[in-house]
Amino acid sequence: MNEWIDELVDIAAAGERAILMTIAGIRGNASREIGSKMIVTMTHTVGSIGGGQLEYQAMRIAVGMLNDQKMTLLSFPVSSSLGQNYDDIVEILFEPISDGLPGWLRDLSTLHGQRESAIIATRISQTNSSKNIVTADKIFGSDAPQTSSVIVNRARQILLESPLIITRDVQEFYEPVIASNLNIAVFGAGHIGSSVVDALSSLDCNIRWIDNRRKMFRGEPRNVRIIEANDPVLEVNAMPRDSFYLVMTHSHAMDFDICGQILRRRDARYCGLIGSASKRQQFEKRFQKQGMSQSLIDQLICPIGVDGISGKKPAEIAVAAAAEILLVRERIVASVD
Repeated sequence: MNEWIDELVDIAAAGERAILMTIAGIRGNASREIGSKMIVTMTHTVGSIGGGQLEYQAMRIAVGMLNDQKMTLLSFPVSSSLGQNYDDIVEILFEPISDGLPGWLRDLSTLHGQRESAIIATRISQTNSSKNIVTADKIFGSDAPQTSSVIVNRARQILLESPLIITRDVQEFYEPVIASNLNIAVFGAGHIGSSVVDALSSLDCNIRWIDNRRKMFRGEPRNVRIIEANDPVLEVNAMPRDSFYLVMTHSHAMDFDICGQILRRRDARYCGLIGSASKRQQFEKRFQKQGMSQSLIDQLICPIGVDGISGKKPAEIAVAAAAEILLVRERIVASVD
């Protein structure tokens, strides 16, 4: 998840001092994975590096570093002395953000907004530290011209061969920032549609939120693109392959046309329709009359939501639908592995 990028940009752009804490190494076990981040300012925190005594001690140290200029790597024993039950080591990188918006963060934010994959290449050193953003063909950062070719080549190798794996090579730390390939289209901006988007927008995904009515949308989270479309059916064709679809408009006729368009694409990972089992039966009969094959019709999911959540409130439906999408995606990933 890359929400920390926007959060840190906002804090730095406002001129507020902050410490970016990152788990940069783990020997043994820890409650969070390498690359987990937490932002600490004088007044608040964003994110988590695992909670408990480890996080508490790290936060206290971070507050004391708010006026510092140099990054620092500290090791923490995660043992009974910190209130845990195991004896392991977590290394945390403390990076001060104290002089406005740093160039590497500005460039990273731009690339991430353009959905371009990149590697954050950090040289961990109190005397010769550096931080650059490396893409397949460019290098960003204040010291980009002097960046070691070894670091650049290593970053590009990771981007090419293992773009989802965070890598630590002693004093070099490579963090991929990859655009999410979880693409979701939500048709309908009513109460349920709004709740669904609220639930999904906290995930690492790209959402297109579509309705043909004006002034229906309430809020626009960072990873949501709002589309007021005269003909929402045509928006189906704008989605990438292997997308997920949730159809919940104000019109049964529109729902039917959208679902038909999705199914005929033959590449949807999930096509969910709001409604009851009887609504599904009605749609199935109409698709059959149109000559649609039963194998395509069977891909329509209605009612939506994971089993066991029977609530009918918009927020309950949203949680159940989001959970079902995640479950389907996990099955897909497991089948590929």
